[in-house]
Amino acid sequence: MANIDTMSVNAIRVLAADAVQKAKSGHPGLPLGCAAVAYEVWAKEMKHNPANPDWADRDRFILSGGHGSTLLYSLLHLFGYGLTKEDMMQFRQWGSLTPGHPEYRHTKGVEATTGPLGAGMAMAVGMAMAEAHLAAKFNKENYPVVDHYTYVLGGDGCMMEGISSEAFSLAGTLGLHKLIVIYDSNKISIEGNTDIAFTEDVKKRFEAFGFQTLVVEDGNDLEEIHKAIVAAKADTTRPSMIMVKTQIGYGCPAKQGKASAHGEPLGDENVAALKENLGWPTQEPFFVPEEVYANYAAISAEKAKAEEAWNKMFAEYCAKYPEMKEAWDAEFNMDIAKDLIDNEEFWTYDEKPEATRNLSGVVLNRLKNYVPNLIGGAADLSPSTKTYMKDMGDFSKDDYTGRNLHFGVRELAMAAIGNGMTLHGLRAFVSTFFVFSDYVKPMARLSSLMRIPTTYVLTHDSIGVGEDGPTHEPIEQLAMLRSMPNFHVFRPADATETIAAWYSAVTSKETPTALVLTRQNLPQLAGSSKEALKGAYILEDSTKATPDAIIMATGSEVQLAVEAKAVLAAEGVDVRVVSMPCMDLFEEQSEEYKEAVLPKNVRARVAVEALIDYGWGRYVGLDGATVTMTGFGASAPAATLFEKFGITTENVVKAVKSVVK
Repeated sequence: MANIDTMSVNAIRVLAADAVQKAKSGHPGLPLGCAAVAYEVWAKEMKHNPANPDWADRDRFILSGGHGSTLLYSLLHLFGYGLTKEDMMQFRQWGSLTPGHPEYRHTKGVEATTGPLGAGMAMAVGMAMAEAHLAAKFNKENYPVVDHYTYVLGGDGCMMEGISSEAFSLAGTLGLHKLIVIYDSNKISIEGNTDIAFTEDVKKRFEAFGFQTLVVEDGNDLEEIHKAIVAAKADTTRPSMIMVKTQIGYGCPAKQGKASAHGEPLGDENVAALKENLGWPTQEPFFVPEEVYANYAAISAEKAKAEEAWNKMFAEYCAKYPEMKEAWDAEFNMDIAKDLIDNEEFWTYDEKPEATRNLSGVVLNRLKNYVPNLIGGAADLSPSTKTYMKDMGDFSKDDYTGRNLHFGVRELAMAAIGNGMTLHGLRAFVSTFFVFSDYVKPMARLSSLMRIPTTYVLTHDSIGVGEDGPTHEPIEQLAMLRSMPNFHVFRPADATETIAAWYSAVTSKETPTALVLTRQNLPQLAGSSKEALKGAYILEDSTKATPDAIIMATGSEVQLAVEAKAVLAAEGVDVRVVSMPCMDLFEEQSEEYKEAVLPKNVRARVAVEALIDYGWGRYVGLDGATVTMTGFGASAPAATLFEKFGITTENVVKAVKSVVK
């Protein structure tokens, strides 16, 4: 009989192989190859308590290679996180707790939704940054109330993706020594040996990033893995990368070391051969010996003691430092900004024309005083995106207390890092030019999918960018972001709407928000109000109960709608102007409210926006019209571009006349 550690490792392999085989779909290769390293981390090295998966000071573990989800599910089952054997049997089935890739909020113990390769690597960097920030902010001598590691496991695919290089370059610069990257180096990709596309020296790359690099020659040697993790923790100036040399599909004689082990079931005969090769006591599917369950239960009981000790220390900390207890509670209070709805100072603004990016900067610098865990920055653009919080310090290797983050020109990793910080409990915002939301989108999608309220500040929002030309003038990006489920896209028209956008963002609990902001100055509109929080509202109404037409607009084009209304009134056409800063929020309102703003019996409608018209069809209908963009813009002063592309008051008037019967 094998020793208990070996049996416990093999239990992970058997459960993973059986789950994939029963589903007739999945990826057995990674779980079979990485079972030993996962067991060593979870059983011997990692601080966690299965009885309380939300313990604040737990170590975080992210499976960046999310396709190997049965590895994580096996761990969650065996350690007693509440995932049952029946859940394992329902792998990849409708309504199960074991979907094809791990999903945050869906399965207890999953720290982040992973699957897009490399995303977990970057989110882990965000979590490590959050840990460093909170430790610097809250720890006192003899009271390390924030003191945990972030482990992230991924393979060659994660290393090939550019997002991991972006994120690890920043991690090395910041000296995030509590970040431990475990690289499953098996030299196999879906198409075969990695040599067909990936021959670089990954170890040297990480050395260049500023990491300590360690190598485990045998991915099944628990003692060697242990020594590497001890060495990783001993380095208090650098993050660590542990290259663990494994064999994909380990234990399955016909599949071990082959690409065919990666993404398809082993087959009944090969599962049987795997169990026989591992010396497993029975061929029965999903069988785990009682002594193995007992071992995992004993480990879990021991793990709970770490939280007990922490709870005792935290209670003493709170008694000794009551002001820190108050600060701690404020830090993690998701409702702390709600009362700002009635705060007159928060909603005040100057009447002068102002770019909404500038107004956003003013609001951000108000919010910093009310929302203590508000943290963020830009992809090397904060002077332009106006996302710098005065007197809040710069987060750096020398000072982790700073709340201003400098991501460098790394938009994709920036968004994922923001997600990691949000997952850790902070209110993270990230920023770049709106046109570069193309780089941001995959991680913004994960924000939506995970239902976490990361905020995206996206400036230079249209052809108003002007002289920089079409490469920097977003046209289709607004439609792209609006198309995402559970994602609020605000394009405010003035100060009140900008304040409302920020208020919505920092009070959201499960929905990310994008603030899409102008470079050019806009007037403050007399009719704007907090009704912007409903997504759309009547800015200027018609004198008739039923208007002759409705003009809908967002952002800089709302002023054109107001001007067009005045021209049309002089010609006897009575229109309603609806500002629609957030379509998504408008769709969440009651049918009664939506009907009051956009009555169905008014079919003469015009939408105005200096971007593509995609998405406006549901509001203008078959009888309506749009004054929008059809091309990519050009390089010229902004005023010239609006004129040349027909985004003008005159054309709005013409469009309204064309739809009024």
